[in-house]
Amino acid sequence: MGNKEKFFAEIEQGYAMKGDYITLGAGMLDGEAITNALINVPLKTLNRHGLIAGATGTGKTKTLQVLAENLSDKGIPVLLMDLKGDLSGIAQPGPGHPKIDERHQKIGIPFEPKSFPVEILSLSEQGGVRLRATVSEFGPVLLSRILDLSETQEGIVAVVFKYCDDHKLPLLDLKDFKKVLQYATEEGKDEFQSSYGRISTSSTGTILRKIIELEQQGADLFFGEKSFEVDDLVRIDEKGRGYINIIRLTDIQDRPKLFSTFMLSLLAEIYSTFPEQGDSDRPELVLFIDEAHLIFDNASKALLDQIESIVKLIRSKGIGLYFVTQNPTDVPDDVLAQLGLKVQHALRAFTAKDRKAIKLTAQNYPITEFYDTSEVLTSLGTGEALVSVLDEKGRPTPLAATLMRAPMSRMDILTDDELKNVLEQSKLIKKYNEEIDRESAYEILNEKIEKAEKEAEKEKEQRPTSRSSSTRRSARMNPVVKVLTSATFIRGVMGVLKKMMR
Repeated sequence: MGNKEKFFAEIEQGYAMKGDYITLGAGMLDGEAITNALINVPLKTLNRHGLIAGATGTGKTKTLQVLAENLSDKGIPVLLMDLKGDLSGIAQPGPGHPKIDERHQKIGIPFEPKSFPVEILSLSEQGGVRLRATVSEFGPVLLSRILDLSETQEGIVAVVFKYCDDHKLPLLDLKDFKKVLQYATEEGKDEFQSSYGRISTSSTGTILRKIIELEQQGADLFFGEKSFEVDDLVRIDEKGRGYINIIRLTDIQDRPKLFSTFMLSLLAEIYSTFPEQGDSDRPELVLFIDEAHLIFDNASKALLDQIESIVKLIRSKGIGLYFVTQNPTDVPDDVLAQLGLKVQHALRAFTAKDRKAIKLTAQNYPITEFYDTSEVLTSLGTGEALVSVLDEKGRPTPLAATLMRAPMSRMDILTDDELKNVLEQSKLIKKYNEEIDRESAYEILNEKIEKAEKEAEKEKEQRPTSRSSSTRRSARMNPVVKVLTSATFIRGVMGVLKKMMR
């Protein structure tokens, strides 16, 4: 058996699936695609998470698009983070091209242009369904992790939440939380101290500064009502296809704090809301986190621990997480170890550090007799990648350099008119884009403080009159004065004086 036949047999056996699957492309040997040596990914293990990595311009975004389209076709909803603004074209069919036809002929599968059901979401004032969450929903632990607080400061945040629970003060947005913090060390200082212990003004000052830092990155737009319900991410259209939810993040690339705040909130909400599923034949929802380094860059140890914990636990809810980044080293080792599917596009070695990173990346993949992994990593062309997935029994498949299939939808953005049309057809925009500012902790405490100030002013105005009348009353009732001023006492004194004068 020749090397080519041996390779084909290994790929055919390693990627044969009994259950449902999606096809990424065809295996390559010596730089050429082997027709019908199909690289399949079983739906059963898509909740084991994954990584799509590679240098700029090597095809990461198109791989993400291919996965999202095929998942949608299988009735599995998808959530995409669109930081570069080039994923909205999924809502329109691809125009096709002779080179795409040639590529698919080499792979051994037909090319079929398609559009997919799309929902545009937004964290900012860009057009789309507004994503919000209340401070109460965040909870004291998650909020403390996001703010990177010390243990003492975390305790203060917990006390603030407890006080609001006890006194039925809704914590909806950041101005509510700031108001309660200020109240705890000013007007309500005695009230807090008697029930919850003394709260340090220096600690609350630090917390306030960190909240202001978060607000400067746009978090004031994220915290509030109406809260987004994660069940709306798992909608299916009338043709049985899963919705592809695209979050437009083009205007928050320079605000990683807001991005990580949103991501952690979303994952925590999904984990707490979705039922336990265990091992099932397909995932309930798949999330693709583009530019994943924005989550991990400058993240505190506590925040990284929280992310790692969620990544480990959320797969039991039928959720798949896929991190998209330039280099696998952008992802912490503890998170990287949880990722079952790996699609590695080309890496470029311009420096000694780059060459070291390539060697480390090569060690993440199964050993194969067909490739020198380090060498292949630098020689892959655009739209080619090293692929390793988990088979239906959770075992790594043979490593395969793969000619990736092309996206069925448009590989470009929507025009303004096309985007407007998508937004006009959205049912969720009508549900979530009305801003609500109902009475919450901020308004209730302001009213309480104002009432207390009015009572104090009223008492102050009444105090001088009460004191003078009280003094006169005390003087009249003094027995010594009464005796000294009595007529009997005066007559007696006068009588004594007369006798002395005689």
